[in-house]
Amino acid sequence: MTPVLPGSTDTAGQRATLGVVGGGQLGRMFVHAAQRLGYFTAVLEPDAQSPAGLVSHHHIRTSYDDPAGLAQLAQLCQAITTEFENVPAQALHLLAQTRAVAPSAAVVGIAQNRIEEKAHFAACADVSGVNCAPYTVIETPAQLQAVQEERTDLLPGILKTARMGYDGKGQVRVKTATELGAAWEELGGVACVLEKMLPLKAECSVLVARGWDGQIVSFAPQRNVHVEGILAVTHAYEGNMPPALADRARDAAISIAHHLGYVGVLCVEFFVVEDGTEHGGLVVNEMAPRPHNSGHYTLNACDASQFDLQVHAMAGLPLPQPRQHSPAIMLNLLGEVWFDADGLPREPDWCSVLRLPGTHLHLYGKLQARAGRKMGHLTITGPDVASVTSVARRAAGLLGLPGLDAI
Repeated sequence: MTPVLPGSTDTAGQRATLGVVGGGQLGRMFVHAAQRLGYFTAVLEPDAQSPAGLVSHHHIRTSYDDPAGLAQLAQLCQAITTEFENVPAQALHLLAQTRAVAPSAAVVGIAQNRIEEKAHFAACADVSGVNCAPYTVIETPAQLQAVQEERTDLLPGILKTARMGYDGKGQVRVKTATELGAAWEELGGVACVLEKMLPLKAECSVLVARGWDGQIVSFAPQRNVHVEGILAVTHAYEGNMPPALADRARDAAISIAHHLGYVGVLCVEFFVVEDGTEHGGLVVNEMAPRPHNSGHYTLNACDASQFDLQVHAMAGLPLPQPRQHSPAIMLNLLGEVWFDADGLPREPDWCSVLRLPGTHLHLYGKLQARAGRKMGHLTITGPDVASVTSVARRAAGLLGLPGLDAI
């Protein structure tokens, strides 16, 4: 990979341009990070009002697999990334014929399929030191029957679709073999994995960035709280989880990235389980081949954000080891914030929130709020954990956010 230098131009006088497939908020924050370094940007996204498309130099309004749109993106850009894992992997493969693409189509394909993802985690468990929860694959009625009769050790469990599951979607909790059969039918009889439910204490995630040359840097693990399957709160500060467990999670995420030959920013999510289990207190849950909601605090609490590292990695620039300079708590802002208890539209009390010290509001430019839609986030930073926690609780109360007791 020949580095794509900031502010450079090609022989035709075209400014160095970085591209992203997908126009959501992660693409928007990537575009801002790239532009801050002097790059031009191009977004491939069909939505005319997409958050990333509205702030980019170029907005190619085609579907993600449109040959003409992909050809235009390749013509404009020297390096290309994606902001979500459900972009067609074949589109990334096509782009990689002529341009640097990070992450690769092969890695994105693994992350798109829970069956392949879990097989990868199991394959590198000896190196990473962390395995996934016990699971089995259900793709046919015969496999379902075999599980119902022979693998009751996986119950109670969670049945998850192999594809297109995120933010708690495509998942059903089951306690008995009968419930398992009904759940598989409810999910449409598609390929699934049945994962054993473990005694969960907490959830955490680790963000790593790996370059074309194998150089890798990482952020400290962040502890996450989910409400109805959607991230609500991220705790990012020293002591947010036991140091030995945090070190294991960080080392495991780095091993997983190396095992994949990954290039770009990767988020690996873990479950923290009750001590005394065979899993040693930590199991790997899933990975996201992109920046992650739980890493948004890095925009305000670190000297290099996850989006800065995404730009560096794909462009072939050196990867600085990020340094967190402030304790932080991130609060996710879903569409419910824009409605009162009776379901009537309201404008959130931003003035009261922004009077609080250390508050950093990020709204994503989405024009319509609806339940469950990620509209923005609020990061609170401060000199110590106690002050950050106090302000975060006050802000959550003013906005009527769920998970207040978890802050």
